[in-house]
Amino acid sequence: MDDDLTLALFDRQMRREARPDHVLTRVERVGDVVRQVGPGEMWNGVLWSGLDEGSADAAIARQVAEYRALPDVESFEWKLYSHDHPRDLGARLVEAGFEAGGPEALMVAEAEAIASIEAPLPEGVELVPVTDADGAELVGAVHDRAFSVGTGARIRTRLLAQLEAAPESVLALVAMAGEQPVCAARLDFNEGTHFAGLWGGGTVAEWRGRGIYRALVAHRARVAVDRGYRYLFVDASDQSRPILARLGFTRLATTTPYEYRLR
Repeated sequence: MDDDLTLALFDRQMRREARPDHVLTRVERVGDVVRQVGPGEMWNGVLWSGLDEGSADAAIARQVAEYRALPDVESFEWKLYSHDHPRDLGARLVEAGFEAGGPEALMVAEAEAIASIEAPLPEGVELVPVTDADGAELVGAVHDRAFSVGTGARIRTRLLAQLEAAPESVLALVAMAGEQPVCAARLDFNEGTHFAGLWGGGTVAEWRGRGIYRALVAHRARVAVDRGYRYLFVDASDQSRPILARLGFTRLATTTPYEYRLR
């Protein structure tokens, strides 16, 4: 994999020419900014910008004003990548009232290489596809336990809407140890691109270190290959980044969320 060419392809397909990540959202281009807009429970934010020192501040102000005019959106995110311009864009966002979140690593791998990895589940654990409200409830429960209480509700709402409106666009899985959900993960199929996105992958604390996350990555890679995708990408936390690196993922950039609270 050529890192520079792959990053350029990612920027073009997943950012500049982005398609909505949900059936309830739309992607708009406003000047040199590409953004996603949708109902309040969906992800709202800036995906890409082609700004410079002279245009950045006005573009930031315009996004704040236009998102503020949406009555049901409480906040939006400016998703900043480490190679974006101007180089001080992050500082300008903070000056405008955005709050920086924790940085994550954009990691990419050839899907076929990851699909070939042997990664068995622990004994007594099985993967269950999520297809309905009961399954979405299990996904939310895992996120509340694996990350922080309150994160599950938003994930559950988005996933259920996607399963109802466009089930072919997503694969959601729960790893079950008997009756207990211990890990949940999602694979998003980005139609018209070479990239399938790995999301979630949260494992409850007492089940970490047993290979469940690794098994879910390999399983989703095999599905992505079957669907014709060449690359997998992940916005990886510090916790998952070392695991993904050992599996063969390459860090192409750092991405930092800048959130603006509108209400």
